[in-house]
Amino acid sequence: MSSRGSASAGSERTRLSAAELRVIPVTGLPEISPGDDLPELLAAVLASGPGLLDGDVLVVAQKVVSKAEGRIETARTREERTALVLAEAQQVRRRRDDFLIVQTKHGFVCATAGIDHSNAPGEDTVILLPIDPDASAAGLRQRLGERFGVSVAVIVSDSFGRAWRTGTTDVAIGLSGMLALNDLRGLADRSGRPLETTQIAVADELASAAELVMGKVNGVPAAVIRGYRVPGGDGSARDLVMPPELDLFP
Repeated sequence: MSSRGSASAGSERTRLSAAELRVIPVTGLPEISPGDDLPELLAAVLASGPGLLDGDVLVVAQKVVSKAEGRIETARTREERTALVLAEAQQVRRRRDDFLIVQTKHGFVCATAGIDHSNAPGEDTVILLPIDPDASAAGLRQRLGERFGVSVAVIVSDSFGRAWRTGTTDVAIGLSGMLALNDLRGLADRSGRPLETTQIAVADELASAAELVMGKVNGVPAAVIRGYRVPGGDGSARDLVMPPELDLFP
């Protein structure tokens, strides 16, 4: 966990929960192209839909963020796609033929550096991860907070695979307005025993909950989560990256 996240966590070690959650799909967003004003487009569909309230969490799919930021490349051949993956990677963790699992320059470990052809604007194009997903989330949070006069958290989400588990789940790759982890170390469980290692990846859990109403083929690129008391602080999605000294999958 980063130093800024750890500093905030000390005052937030509490059992954060909600009696009821609502996960509301944000519909009506048009197809996004490079240079589009994504905060303004989101504000318009939010205003005609669920709006934004204090304490809401807005989860936005990485694809629309990347498209608005122009993170689209042409890759007609398998060799060109591999070259793009290697250019986005700081380390290759596993390789099978031309399938690569890498650690990206953000620190995330994922297949093909997060580069994906699905929902790309052309047959020969692929979409890359945002250069700085935390900054992307912060920009959305500032603009939308000003527009609606509220304080919210924003998560930029993407689908990742998991070691020893089949299937993907959405995770947070960008974050603003909350901590990524709810650190319960030092609190007592119901039997009075102190918790020694428990840190709950709440940003990932919220991203995955949002995916249930967004989906991969539904054309719903965002969702509002209402009713969850997020751990407040200045967090980063990089706080969710396993420190190398604790990584059992080097």
